[in-house]
Amino acid sequence: MIRPEQYRLHNGDAKDALPFAAEEYEDRLAGLRDIMELHSLDAVVLTSMHNVAYYSGFLYCSFGRPYACVVTKTDCITVSAGIDAGQPWRRSVGDNITYTDWTRDNFWRVVASITGTGKAIGCEADHLTMERAEKLNTFLKPKRGMDIAPATMQQRMMKSPAEIALIKHGSNVADVGGYAIREAIAVGATELEISIAGRGAMEREIAKRFPDAEYRDTWVWFQSGLNTDGAHNPVTSRKLRHGDILSLNCFPMISGYYTALERTLFVGEVDDASLTVWQHNIAAHEYGMTLLRPGASCAEITGKINAFLAERDMLQYRTFGYGHSFGLLSHYYGREAALELREDIDTVLEPGMVISMEPMLTIPHGAPGAGGYREHDIFVVTEDAPENITHYPYGPEFNVVG
Repeated sequence: MIRPEQYRLHNGDAKDALPFAAEEYEDRLAGLRDIMELHSLDAVVLTSMHNVAYYSGFLYCSFGRPYACVVTKTDCITVSAGIDAGQPWRRSVGDNITYTDWTRDNFWRVVASITGTGKAIGCEADHLTMERAEKLNTFLKPKRGMDIAPATMQQRMMKSPAEIALIKHGSNVADVGGYAIREAIAVGATELEISIAGRGAMEREIAKRFPDAEYRDTWVWFQSGLNTDGAHNPVTSRKLRHGDILSLNCFPMISGYYTALERTLFVGEVDDASLTVWQHNIAAHEYGMTLLRPGASCAEITGKINAFLAERDMLQYRTFGYGHSFGLLSHYYGREAALELREDIDTVLEPGMVISMEPMLTIPHGAPGAGGYREHDIFVVTEDAPENITHYPYGPEFNVVG
């Protein structure tokens, strides 16, 4: 039996529905080819989940195997493992080639068959391990290499109208999850049980809005008491108690597009010390919303919120940046790090960007008002006032529950 290094498995009568129309992907690829022309690149080898999905529509599941989207001046070809059969072809806008496991490094042989050898190649330096970078050089023998990751991130940061429409759906779905969680909050209920209620509500809502999509990766972090101190603390089986501080975090994923809703709540009542901290964080949140204007830099916005909190003797309780970009990103792959509200980011806001405002204050265990306080809204930057696409209420009037 002859076992090939590669083959095409175009299984099915037609491609499945992609997250966006073909014209959207054509525009993205045109933008990438402009970057290629600017830097005299013959081909780009994209290997991250976010970039493969952004330019092809295919969101891969690695399980330790390499994947790619190879873009040349004329082609966009995804390279996938045999375990996925025809799904990568059905869920990508262009061609697909499957590599086999029969011989080690068939993945790189396929990539080289598309790019050719001795070419000028763009790659994602922040995604290639040392081993994979060595293999790229061995098999492609590029005459010149370039890190394409910063340029692709800049392209992804500017959202198209179709992307903004999808992100708005995601924000609406997050609101649905928030209301489901609010209904499930009760003394004695566990973080796990409550998170399941929110996740189930969001997945059903996504399926209702996008009946032709693939469903994966929607999740909830619902934290209580001491477990609210970190923004990304996993769910536990801790039971809620009267007076607990809570952190509601809903994260719907629609075809790789991540959105979020984050709110502070309390069970039954909120003590005076906690209420004071909560109100300080809400005030910072509301002040930050007014700063999301075109022409303002991330560092400038961060500095102003820092000063606002310092005046209230709260800055020492801040633990991370005040917001970040939204789009094709996830907690386990990729983020648009050039659009984060931090002191070391000089990116200037422009219409078409999507960014959150999410100040968080963490008071140490044992101190009055102990716990983590966070509010989170998503904004579309426009020519005028930013458009808030999050609608679940924040603050003690609505979020003292149970």
